[in-house]
Amino acid sequence: MSLAVELDGVSFGYRAGQSVLEDVDLRLGEGEFVAVAGPNGGGKTTLIRILLGLEKPGAGTALLFGEPAHRFSGRRALGYLAQRSVVGGDAPATVREVVSAGRLATGRLVGLLSREDRVLVAESIGRVGLDAVADAPLRTLSGGMQQRAFIAKALAGQPALLVLDEPTTGVDAESQESLAELLADLHTELGVTIVYVSHEFGAVEHYVERLVLVRRTIVFDGSPHDLPGVWHDPGHVHVRE
Repeated sequence: MSLAVELDGVSFGYRAGQSVLEDVDLRLGEGEFVAVAGPNGGGKTTLIRILLGLEKPGAGTALLFGEPAHRFSGRRALGYLAQRSVVGGDAPATVREVVSAGRLATGRLVGLLSREDRVLVAESIGRVGLDAVADAPLRTLSGGMQQRAFIAKALAGQPALLVLDEPTTGVDAESQESLAELLADLHTELGVTIVYVSHEFGAVEHYVERLVLVRRTIVFDGSPHDLPGVWHDPGHVHVRE
């Protein structure tokens, strides 16, 4: 299996003497669907920033599709949904405009979408089930629907790697389950590598192939079925049925 991500002996700290990650080894194959979980402050987001090349390791190496992550030449192949707040206020953009912006970000001249681009935008909106609200202002939609719109924006760029950091923030339990099912369908249909990052992994537990638990280093990496019946960290208890 070709590797999308390869981290070897990665350590990192934002300040001298304050380590966020220590001696992290991680390999993610192309086409995998992986959940990265752990307590708040455990290093999940920092790990993601390193594997995306947004931070350079203090020690060790980070490769993205075989290249040093911080110098990766194929940025257009990356779809990254950073932690966010639910859209509100006076944001005027419609779903279609948001998704079109994702297509424009692939390097075309600003404001110019070809017929092929417009078809791809429409397909991306359809894949996330937002056809009926494609021309509705984003601010009028629920948190779950807004998140689907941002996933469609990423899909419009035809990513080889899709990373979602805390995608269920501000989303109710039913929408979390629906979002997990959507990601599983996209993984099956498109074969895209998906990394789902959250302190709570229950919604995707039955869909992901691997679960990686992070507490400054990797404390578990394997099938969710191999996770002990009760896993506990401060502020979070997960019981597997």
